[in-house]
Amino acid sequence: MIFRTPISVPDRPQMEADVVIVGGGPAGMACALRLSQLIDEHNGRNPEIPLSKENIYVLEKAREVGQHCLSGALLDPRSMRELLPGFEKEAPIDAEVNKEAVYFLTAKSKFKFPITPPPMRDHGNYVISINKFVKWLGEKVEQAGITVFTGFAGSELLVENERVTGIRTDDKGLDKQNQPKSNFEPGYELKAKVTILAEGTRGSLTKQLIGRFQLDRDRNPQTYGVGVKELWELPAGRIAAGEVIYTMGWPLTNHEYGGAWIYGSKDNIVSLGFVTGLDYKDPRIDPHHVLQTFKTHPFVRDLLSGGKMIRYGAKSIPYGGWFSIPPLAGDGWMIVGDSAGFLNSQRLKGIHLAIKSGMLAAETAYEALVDGDFSVNQLSSFQNRVEKSWIREELWRVRNFHQGFENGLLEGMVHTALQQVTLGRGLHERYTSHAGHTRLEQIGNLPTGGYDREHILGPAKGDGQLTFDKLTDIYHSGTKHEEDQPIHLVIHDTDICNNRCTVEYGNPCQHFCPAKVYEMVEAADVANGKQIQVNFANCVHCKTCDIMDPYQIITWVPPEGGGGPNYDGM
Repeated sequence: MIFRTPISVPDRPQMEADVVIVGGGPAGMACALRLSQLIDEHNGRNPEIPLSKENIYVLEKAREVGQHCLSGALLDPRSMRELLPGFEKEAPIDAEVNKEAVYFLTAKSKFKFPITPPPMRDHGNYVISINKFVKWLGEKVEQAGITVFTGFAGSELLVENERVTGIRTDDKGLDKQNQPKSNFEPGYELKAKVTILAEGTRGSLTKQLIGRFQLDRDRNPQTYGVGVKELWELPAGRIAAGEVIYTMGWPLTNHEYGGAWIYGSKDNIVSLGFVTGLDYKDPRIDPHHVLQTFKTHPFVRDLLSGGKMIRYGAKSIPYGGWFSIPPLAGDGWMIVGDSAGFLNSQRLKGIHLAIKSGMLAAETAYEALVDGDFSVNQLSSFQNRVEKSWIREELWRVRNFHQGFENGLLEGMVHTALQQVTLGRGLHERYTSHAGHTRLEQIGNLPTGGYDREHILGPAKGDGQLTFDKLTDIYHSGTKHEEDQPIHLVIHDTDICNNRCTVEYGNPCQHFCPAKVYEMVEAADVANGKQIQVNFANCVHCKTCDIMDPYQIITWVPPEGGGGPNYDGM
């Protein structure tokens, strides 16, 4: 087994806080900035009873703000215009979208949609680097007087009498055997009146919270996709800044869900990636291979010819929609952004929803600070705010979208058309949904001969020019972890990996991980001759393993704060 047991520290340092925001992405930063604005307004009106910002903290596990942030990225500016009117004048925006096209691909041809579907119309949106954008937001937060701690990961929720009372930060300076090294520093117990989880998709503390309080009860299971992205520098004139291209179809078959994006940025930089739905049936499908194969299509090959791949990354995204969103608030806690599942899977956009949810959580936290009440009765107003906001209006119209594709592309397109004319309902008010890992077929049940997925199965070898193997791409992610630390990918029973999964599913972790973290290596003392090896230093923090493992025995926990990818410019 690969496990990680918390060490016993009798007297952990403690800090008191009013509000702790875990995660410095767009949701967390928007929450902090909006809370600062409200406190400033309050203090201007009530100088005799001011509120302080000194005990409001943002915790970010990356070494620098924005370093772990990855997206396509297109920004719908709606929420930013509410948060910072006129933000366009100073924000790091690469281009305004002025042209879009949608293609259906076959292996050798492309068919352009004569009319761009309304969800794919992006005029007025902005091509951005989410890394640069969040760095800029972080500067705004610090200028506003909120403290941002980088290099600190939240490792455990603190709960007393069924109330969340804060978090414990990660211990630093532990070796591979989970023993203190000479530079050991125990994590802090950060006691907070309000804890706001803004960790991104499949947040580790959010997972603890949902499990402890059964917040997924009566909800559809959350479903996910994984976006695998490369940044390319192309010859001048190849694609205009602000040009957006979407594709569907090849290299996926009619049985898988997914599609590609190509965004033209400034300085001849192009964001290119493929999102594969993590609810496919064939355990040999490799999302990284899907992207590499996509680039060999004549249309894409011609676009990239003479260019250079300069950055790489991967991130999971929540696809489940409105019926998968858990309760958003409870005693001492709130959940925002991708952690809650705020993403419009039809538009493939969630940044604006993350920002808006952070703002609404800030308004709720502000009222709690004024009233001195941090109970579920007080914080549940966050749920009401969301349901009365345009977040619900947008997500309600796509509430059944992804579920309609459970039986393949063609049936999904029919459901989509029906949902368009019924304002999101389709054939049923609430479509059923299944967690992606439950849909994997055992390898003995897969068809043989004439198989139409061979081009996306198993690892891509790469030619080093247009296509790349995983290790080459990982190099371009800037990923770095301290090697002598406990493995942060906890496998609760490696016997299942070595014996059962090998026979039943062919160890799909080797394929669905876009960073070559998991390998089956030769081992004489194992019945099948191979055993699992975890190359945790490769991990890009996408959480795909935690999501897609068929036995749900892999748990992603934060590594030592500061470790992970460096998505500079992504």
